[in-house]
Amino acid sequence: MKEYKYIFLLHILLALYSMSGIASKYVAQQEFLSVSFLFLYGIVAAALFLYAIFWQQIIKKLPLVTAYANKAVTVVWGIVWGILYFNEKITFMKIIGAIIIIIGVYIVVSSGE
Repeated sequence: MKEYKYIFLLHILLALYSMSGIASKYVAQQEFLSVSFLFLYGIVAAALFLYAIFWQQIIKKLPLVTAYANKAVTVVWGIVWGILYFNEKITFMKIIGAIIIIIGVYIVVSSGE
């Protein structure tokens, strides 16, 4: 049961990691070295810094295979952020892909039980 707590924390961490992609996309739209560019770039750097620190703590508590398998969920987060922030359309193939990823993560995580 204790492992599920760390898997939940890992998913929060992966959501943070995937959000750095949002800021990255906005950074690319700014004029190089403008105030908004530097601010957004700082957000990206801070998110990746926090991710690196907490990732190290998570892999102390979870098997590495489990942690890496769960990283695939960032693709699902990317779909969610694309819909919410960039008005991207959800397609049947995106849904199928997300389902395949979730099933794959579940199989890897539950295979050790």
